[in-house]
Amino acid sequence: MLFNSFAFLVFFPVVTLLYFLLPHKLRWMLLLIASCFFYMFFKPEYILILAATIVIDYIAGILLEDQPDKKKRKKFLVLSIIANVGVLAIFKYYNFINTNVTGLALLFGMKNPIPYLNWLLPIGLSFHTFQAMSYTIEVYRGHQKAERHFGIYALYVMFYPQLVAGPIERPQNMIHQFYAKHTFDYNNAVWGLNMIAWGLFKKIVVADRLAEYVNFTYANIGVANTTSALLACCFFSIQIYCDFSGYSDIARGTAKFMGFDLMVNFNRPYIATSLSEFWTRWHISLSTWFKDYVYIPLGGNRAGKWRWYRNLLIIFLLSGLWHGANWTFIIWGALHGSYIIFGLLTMDARNKLAKNIGLLRAPVIYKAINQCIVFAMVTFAWIFFRAENFAKAKAVISKLLVCNFSFKINQVTSGMGPLNLLLSFMVIGILWLSTLLPANLKMKHNLLFLTITTFLIIILGKNAGATFIYFQF
Repeated sequence: MLFNSFAFLVFFPVVTLLYFLLPHKLRWMLLLIASCFFYMFFKPEYILILAATIVIDYIAGILLEDQPDKKKRKKFLVLSIIANVGVLAIFKYYNFINTNVTGLALLFGMKNPIPYLNWLLPIGLSFHTFQAMSYTIEVYRGHQKAERHFGIYALYVMFYPQLVAGPIERPQNMIHQFYAKHTFDYNNAVWGLNMIAWGLFKKIVVADRLAEYVNFTYANIGVANTTSALLACCFFSIQIYCDFSGYSDIARGTAKFMGFDLMVNFNRPYIATSLSEFWTRWHISLSTWFKDYVYIPLGGNRAGKWRWYRNLLIIFLLSGLWHGANWTFIIWGALHGSYIIFGLLTMDARNKLAKNIGLLRAPVIYKAINQCIVFAMVTFAWIFFRAENFAKAKAVISKLLVCNFSFKINQVTSGMGPLNLLLSFMVIGILWLSTLLPANLKMKHNLLFLTITTFLIIILGKNAGATFIYFQF
């Protein structure tokens, strides 16, 4: 079920009302049933895959806690991880691997006898798989008690606000909240509605409007000029931020209305002054997941300089692969890893240069320059994320490099029309202005903000029903 659909407009108030009307002891059951319905709205049969992994990890958690032998505990953890990664490998990476095996075989004049599998990727598979894995890892580490209530554990994996596109939660943050008794709270309700409205504004007003320009330009990149290609690349940077952070905002608002706290997944990433800082602000739940469960176990930055760089590159390659079974995602991850390593290697030289030319004496200007550089580097990497294949990414980059600029309005609009292009810049301006407002002014007990945001959604919003970009992951 899409957050930006009429079905959710009915689903959310009905489930929330029943949640507060039911006795506390029955609420977990309501949320679990509602979450199953929410997930099955997409493709009902795929809930069986989710159910299988839930059963496996539920049993694994108990075995991990009850087994005193450390070696056996480690085996149980490995088996649990293999089961989860195995599901990802089959549904997400099987055909990708098989395609590359076929290409390799052709180089040697051979045929690949392994058949392709014709099935769709289950919605949100990477998200709930990583959330399930965090549970077994935390139980193994002794940071989380094994959950004996099967329904509560299933709800931890399936909680509908963040089931499909995160944030990827940890058991320490969520499981105890399902046992807490929540009563209706006016402040939570207003805060939650503000978050939902702001998320819908980002998605329906900003992301979906910019998507029209981006989609048209990428589909017709052969006849686009440099201005259109550059604008499409910049628009996509904003589109994907608003699309994904909008989902996270709606998820947090939906949960908060009922009294649940989900982690912050985005923190104004495009104000970052370095790529390292960008990744502390973008998709925080995933970046911290890789940091805690892969980067630190590999040795982090304590393993020597070159191993540190290796660890960084591994993390970003895995992040790219997590996003999708395509070489473009791997290139995207490799670019970000390379950016950060390059930044570390050149840090002293860059600081010395900034000092010599006097930029350190103008901190506002220096900060703005760094923010523009980070935005440009991130935007360039997004080309590989957005492109369907390497050939399309190459075509976009070629358009940027030929420097065939045009400022004639009919050549820049890319089939969008001057008015829609103007509205695109206007909604981006509204988005930027909102970042200047104090967070408590926007989100805390502010019905005025809710009213204005709702009005903008009605007046400027595109037709509801466009899927969220991160659903494919």
